[in-house]
Amino acid sequence: MIPRATYRLQFHWDFAFEAAVPLASYFAKLGISHVYSSPILKARPGSLHGYDVVDPGVVNPELGGEDGFRRLAAALHAQDIGIILDIVPNHMAVHPQNRWWMDVLQNGPGSDFADYFDIDWQTDNARLDGKVLLPVFGKPYWQALKDGELRIVREESGAGIAYFDKRFPLRPEDRDAVAQDFATPERLHALLERQHYRLAWWRSANDELNWRRFFEINDLVALNAGRPEVFEASHRKILALFEEGLIDGVRVDHIDGLADPRGYCRMLRARLDEAAKRRPHNAERGAPYIVVEKILGKGESLPADWGVDGTTGYDFMNDVSALQHDGDGAVPLADLWHALSGRSGEFQDEENIARPEILKNAFASALHQATRHFFALTGTHEDARDVTQQAIRRALTGILIHLRVYRTYATGAAVSPEPGSHFEQAAQAAKRDSTPLDAAAIDFIAGVLHTPGTDAAIGAVRRFNQLAAPVAAKAVEDTAFYRYGRLLSRNDVGFQPGDLAIDADEFHHRSVTHASSFPHALLATATHDHKRGEDARARLAVLSEIPHAWEEAVQTWLRMNASRRTPQLALGDEYQLYQTLLGAWPLDLDWRDAAQLAAFRERILAWREKSLREQKLTTSWLNPDAEFEQANADFVRAVLDGSKSSEFLSSFAEFVERIAPAGALNGLMQVTLRCTVSGVPDCYQGTEFWDFSLVDPDNRRPVNYRARAEALSADATLEDLLACWQDGRVKQHVITELLRLRARKPQLFAAGQYIPLAVEGERSEHVLGFARVWEKDALCIAVPLHCAEACHSAPLPPPEFWGDTEVFLPAELASLSGSHLFDANFRAMSHRLGCADLFARFPVAVLT
Repeated sequence: MIPRATYRLQFHWDFAFEAAVPLASYFAKLGISHVYSSPILKARPGSLHGYDVVDPGVVNPELGGEDGFRRLAAALHAQDIGIILDIVPNHMAVHPQNRWWMDVLQNGPGSDFADYFDIDWQTDNARLDGKVLLPVFGKPYWQALKDGELRIVREESGAGIAYFDKRFPLRPEDRDAVAQDFATPERLHALLERQHYRLAWWRSANDELNWRRFFEINDLVALNAGRPEVFEASHRKILALFEEGLIDGVRVDHIDGLADPRGYCRMLRARLDEAAKRRPHNAERGAPYIVVEKILGKGESLPADWGVDGTTGYDFMNDVSALQHDGDGAVPLADLWHALSGRSGEFQDEENIARPEILKNAFASALHQATRHFFALTGTHEDARDVTQQAIRRALTGILIHLRVYRTYATGAAVSPEPGSHFEQAAQAAKRDSTPLDAAAIDFIAGVLHTPGTDAAIGAVRRFNQLAAPVAAKAVEDTAFYRYGRLLSRNDVGFQPGDLAIDADEFHHRSVTHASSFPHALLATATHDHKRGEDARARLAVLSEIPHAWEEAVQTWLRMNASRRTPQLALGDEYQLYQTLLGAWPLDLDWRDAAQLAAFRERILAWREKSLREQKLTTSWLNPDAEFEQANADFVRAVLDGSKSSEFLSSFAEFVERIAPAGALNGLMQVTLRCTVSGVPDCYQGTEFWDFSLVDPDNRRPVNYRARAEALSADATLEDLLACWQDGRVKQHVITELLRLRARKPQLFAAGQYIPLAVEGERSEHVLGFARVWEKDALCIAVPLHCAEACHSAPLPPPEFWGDTEVFLPAELASLSGSHLFDANFRAMSHRLGCADLFARFPVAVLT
């Protein structure tokens, strides 16, 4: 059941199961072994992603229901293609169709589902004892009541409260309320006070929320997935689909949100292994495939004892991106960013600013609850009698500011992993900036994480970890990434923006490590969560090779657009706009065509609004500044108006044309590595052609599968594909050939060694070479690096560029026959492979 290659599909009401059925034969021709499906359980009506589940026991009717899913599975199985399913154990949607949640609202702590959700029923706020805070009003509570925005309605389950499209059940004792007169705010208030929830202004959520949510989203409530009864109820349908042979494995969403990721994964593995014994004889056999969505910090590894096959591939996405960048560009690009924006050229400075902001603004209530639980433990520790509650709060804040991973995996239980070196480093860094009292509080918190304790200690440790993960996500990915603009291609999910580049030796080291630890992990270069498409990042990476030419171009554009600049437009934001235009600019865009330019402009406007709000500097999602946003939108419209900005657009298009071939070469290198290093290559929907998408929803636009299927069926030579490289067919061809090769040599790719190859000569730093070896079978792969100066009209450096550069095969591979997958004329005559010959007719080399 371990995939050979996956293809991610995003299902929703406008792309349901039936739409994917005709694509089965195309996926088979592409070389895909498994469709990697977005969540399919019943979600909030109209959901475009499926992560807002309302009923985990039902396949989503909007997607075609279970019958539709069976038809899709049958069509895929007929082509020998399986399914890997994305699952969401951490949270569910707050919605009337979530009967578990509605039962909790109706019956409070006495509900059968009261422990299904992560709710603090007893807090130090007496007004919330035994109640759930529901921050839903668009205005202060009493004003909403006085304005008559609530009404009593009759629902199928009894009387309820309606607030526009939201519904809240009444206690069983108040089931006859619909027949009573609640015309005055006072009478309605008296009724609401009797309920097991407290309706409130949405702005109170960050300070007072007494239940865990997904990040700061009030519409997603966290589950206690580690409780056996919750696990069984929320996984029953998934396990049934697996046992029946309809799916072959799962991708676990947001693993760091769970109380005990290790315990959950091991439970999931055990339940799937048990179900595997009962699968039909015609279903795939073997161990079920499990990968987890895990963001790894710098120097962090996925724990080996979770019982999973690896991550979903953000770590590989970071590695290959860093390899594409030239480290010599780090300083000049940082200097340019600082000069234009006035902000630091170091990413860690932005992260250090964003973390306390996020703690204070988005997670104040979660920080308070963690503080309260740790402080409660001080009474049972003699050496903590002088540690105050405020010192605990400051200590937690200091640790979380300096923590450079999402969380620890310590549980506080009798058998628990250590907090780890990243926690120790964060604690020490926090102590350097602290008073003696706060240092004592830091030591106390560290001691709780290190020492097995009571249920109270387990609860405190859990709250720390479940606070650390969303703080990291919101402060780094959704704040600092949008503030830091040295080079936007290094600001993506799971990336290390502080490291602009890695060299070939470091990439080899990481690849060897991956091959030995998690050889079946997913390899992703595009996802539904990426900030920029894989080929947008590949093109922007070229700027690291030509920082001075880039600076000259930027200064020219700044002068051209100076008359359109208003006080509301920061130069740093304008600089990020130019980078975004450069990365997203379609290869077939004719800026003189008003319709084409208008379509591109709308995409950029959507990105501009999101990027400014995610920065949280002048405007934000919570506090939008309409005047500021309008000024920035007006600037975008002006510079992307062919009748007003022809000089700028002509200059910009010329620069895109200049670097696009080098960007395309990076893109071909990227997919070659994805399909040949250790792991399972994943293709995000549509990215078999060039992917210049932006952050969601731009990266979830409809895919033209007809064009892709026709391209795959066309009889085109490599020369033709390379001559027309702009249409993306050459990328699709590389993917297809490599995936077909994987099908012919499954053991080589699944279990073969990764062996770095030596490169010598005048362009040795411009080549990465390695071999994959399994018993007597072997492959040699070589790809170009940093060839901006040599790529002019096509993504292929001329042979003379390589000079005497050679890739050396070790003695045990000297007998390699040397059949070139992309060059039928190539013949290896010795163990010294000249790069001028390797890359004579095609940008990448794969020798069998």
